[in-house]
Amino acid sequence: MITKLINQDLISLDLKATTKEEVFLELIDVLHAQGRISDKEQFLADIKAREELGNTGFEEGVALPHAKSSAVIEPAVVIGVSRTGIEYGAEDGLPSKLFFMIASPDGGDNHHIEVLAELSSKLIEDGFIERFFAAQNNHEALALLLEKPEEPTAALQPAASKGFVIGVTGCPAGVAHTYLAAEALEKGAAELGYEIKVETNGSIGVKNSPTDEEIARADAIVVACDKQVDMARFAGKRLVETNVKAPIRDAKGLINQALEAPAYQASTNATTASTAEKASQTRSDLYRYLMNGVSHMIPFVVTGGLLIALALAIGGEPTEAGMAIPDGSMWNQILNVGVVAFTLMIPILAGYIAYAIADRPALAPGLIGGWIANNGSFYGAEAGTGFIGAIIAGLLVGYFVKFITSINYHKFIQPLVPIMIAPITGSLFIAGLFIFVIGAPIASLMDGLTAMLTSMSTGNVVLLGIVLGGMAGFDMGGPFNKVAFLFSVGMIASGQTQFMGAMACAIPVAPLGMALATVLGRKLELFEASEIEAGKASGAMGLVGISEGAIPFAAQDPMSVIPANVLGSMVAAVMAFSFGITNSVAHGGPVVALLGAMNLPVLALVCMASGAVVTALTCVTLKKIRKAKQIAATA
Repeated sequence: MITKLINQDLISLDLKATTKEEVFLELIDVLHAQGRISDKEQFLADIKAREELGNTGFEEGVALPHAKSSAVIEPAVVIGVSRTGIEYGAEDGLPSKLFFMIASPDGGDNHHIEVLAELSSKLIEDGFIERFFAAQNNHEALALLLEKPEEPTAALQPAASKGFVIGVTGCPAGVAHTYLAAEALEKGAAELGYEIKVETNGSIGVKNSPTDEEIARADAIVVACDKQVDMARFAGKRLVETNVKAPIRDAKGLINQALEAPAYQASTNATTASTAEKASQTRSDLYRYLMNGVSHMIPFVVTGGLLIALALAIGGEPTEAGMAIPDGSMWNQILNVGVVAFTLMIPILAGYIAYAIADRPALAPGLIGGWIANNGSFYGAEAGTGFIGAIIAGLLVGYFVKFITSINYHKFIQPLVPIMIAPITGSLFIAGLFIFVIGAPIASLMDGLTAMLTSMSTGNVVLLGIVLGGMAGFDMGGPFNKVAFLFSVGMIASGQTQFMGAMACAIPVAPLGMALATVLGRKLELFEASEIEAGKASGAMGLVGISEGAIPFAAQDPMSVIPANVLGSMVAAVMAFSFGITNSVAHGGPVVALLGAMNLPVLALVCMASGAVVTALTCVTLKKIRKAKQIAATA
């Protein structure tokens, strides 16, 4: 299998590059020439996105740039040697000379990960790096990679073990460091005379997890991760927690440290999410918590949004009550599946924000809090708080559960904390807070906003467009958006369809704007790879008037995205009022204009496009400003 990923044509023993980016470009050219990738720019962007999570330079002059990318046609490892060395940012401060660039397909089979594990064992083999540098040609270099070890791996396990150790490894991309660290721990444990089992949290999921019985008999635990893992299961065991590179540098020292470490308490739960800070010091804890929620929410947004969009675009018809699908149509069932995904996305956001803060005990109350936050019936409001309420719920639950688990319980009660005490108290806490404290002000706010819009309905249309459009773009399904939408729907009954016309033009601006922004900001490296993919789905949702397509972007970077959405939606609504655009159905987006529900469809499309362009340009500008400030702060 390894010969399918590495061959003589994928080895370059004399790189001409003099900088880190030139190394990337030179190795990517080799991958493209061999037909392993289809889009060099896309793969370069994905490689750089991975580097932002943590430098892939190791000690001893080795670097492993890698990425999972949609540009990869066939998995491959391209190898390059720089005889002079490149300043790569390795932790030992020395130049990097040996580069293994790993190209992994996004969503393809995962056999290459198994081969990567074999490669990992080579890199930590005594003398391998020196012998590889000495290779005179590609044939010799490939032979070194394919060379079988003199002793079988089983021989590394001692016949008479001093004890049993558990390791957990994982890096953000789950490709290279995960398996290198695992190999290093296995080798280090064998040299110390200990039996070991290492759980890998890689791109193909969690593998080789220890059982409850194995955890119980373990003498120590080594958690070397830069991503979220379940820590509660190790309560009461000697444990050391560090970054994924640590065992690669000194596995034996790390194991010895774990054997002497104090017993881990779930209460002192500095979750492994906090370990990611070591990989990205410039990113705050809050950012990582939000990212954990957003990354788990995106599949629900994309699945639900695209199914709803498909159902409405093909099977929908404009009616006075909005876009509707005829009874008995197959598209109704597809729509219902999409609605399920959309219903779940807000609780998922809250649940995994809480999980990032306080680990598994916070997951259930986080999900429950997100559901309550998004369902106004719990506190007498016409609409829930949307994604903003979910973020608040997730953070409150996370910190509350973290406090609950920090209490020093009796040893008989401690096992009940993560599975009973923390989830129940966390759920009651967030439910009571929303129902009795937060809910009433939200309901009052919605009533007040409705009254304000009613009083403004006979006033200046430009001012009304600013207010209506701003509310539409602010929270994408939250109370502000819902009030503006329900007010406009109510005005249709009184024959004043111009309000719904403005609203219909403002609704798709946020998702269309974010889709355009990801295109404009791609080369500027302003968006994560996951955001670029979400941007495609966001554009499809915007076409059928689903504003929730922009939620992942707003949740991840509210300071840049929300102002951009508000400004663009204002522009679209003001233009719609000025042109006298009307809409007789309770729905928005280009699909409504194209199906003939709006009196001036071409001008309506112009309004939507103008708003989307303003949103995209504003978002890109704000992100560039924030990025420049971050660079200046860390310089």
